[in-house]
Amino acid sequence: MSYVNCGNFKTSYEKDAELFQTKLSRFLIYAFITALFAVPFFLGDYLLYVMNLIFIAVIGAVGLNILTGFTGLISLGQGAFMGVGAYAAGYLSVTYGLPFFLAIPAAGLITAVFGAFFGIPSLRLKGLYLSIATLAAQFIIEFGFIRLEFITGGVTGLSIDYASFLGYEIDSDFSFYFLALVLCIIMTLAGVNMMRTRAGRAFLSIRDNYIAAEAMGINLFRYKLTSFAISSFYAGVAGSLWAYYTSIITPENFTIGVSIQYLSMIIIGGLGSILGSIFGAVFIVILPEVLQSFSDWAGGYYPNLTQIIGSIKEGVFGLVIILFLMFEPEGMVRRWRLIKAYWKLWPFSY
Repeated sequence: MSYVNCGNFKTSYEKDAELFQTKLSRFLIYAFITALFAVPFFLGDYLLYVMNLIFIAVIGAVGLNILTGFTGLISLGQGAFMGVGAYAAGYLSVTYGLPFFLAIPAAGLITAVFGAFFGIPSLRLKGLYLSIATLAAQFIIEFGFIRLEFITGGVTGLSIDYASFLGYEIDSDFSFYFLALVLCIIMTLAGVNMMRTRAGRAFLSIRDNYIAAEAMGINLFRYKLTSFAISSFYAGVAGSLWAYYTSIITPENFTIGVSIQYLSMIIIGGLGSILGSIFGAVFIVILPEVLQSFSDWAGGYYPNLTQIIGSIKEGVFGLVIILFLMFEPEGMVRRWRLIKAYWKLWPFSY
């Protein structure tokens, strides 16, 4: 069958837990992925650059959503954890000559250890207090980026070679597109499947009511640290991808502003939703590009407008977040569900 019965009608637990509920949804996902592999042959360098930024952002946003959206633990240190991943991949590549396909997962594991360490206060703290603790972690790690010059290169940064595979150097937007796309698909599918596992259900129960979760036998300390570690692993992979994309790693790329951007992604896209992470990442990456394009276009007619738009760009970010919190607190993913529900019942929807 290629349709879904109206309402919550499932005859077995396996049916309810299926990744693809219908053959049509499976076909559409496969078609979309196939289209993503074909798209770069028709795009210019600029659009490929934007797509690469989106893939990196999606990985980081999915990781943060696992921690904040699914487990209910707020983090303001995602930018710093991405930096740990970037520097770890760079150090392993430069010092030990690890190829990228070993350096990226190794950097993710190193970042996971950092994340688990800074997640220890989560057993005692929650809400605003935990966010302040992660904010402190952000500043501590940033300080390390500058002072640990024998690893990070200090303020001058760390240069690494481009990734290469079987003698082919991935040094262009076109070639990097496929590396970023493959990793993005793997990490996103892993995130979706993780929420169907025992650990994923434990994360949800901690988010909904941690007292009830503990009463049912869920080890809060273990699963909170696990959530921090998994989220940081995603951040480490995203950061190491960024390092191989730019080939230069500097502390300015992983400031508190980056952490706020990633928090904005999951709020705008939808907390507690992998799809929402994707929507939010696409929106936040494209928004400044759209503003810049509008600024360039308007600058041809009103030269002073370019400076004005450049100065209010950060304000636009804040305004968008406020508007989403006011009018769509469940994020863009809710709009997507409403659209799906409308067409699912069309022409009898009301």
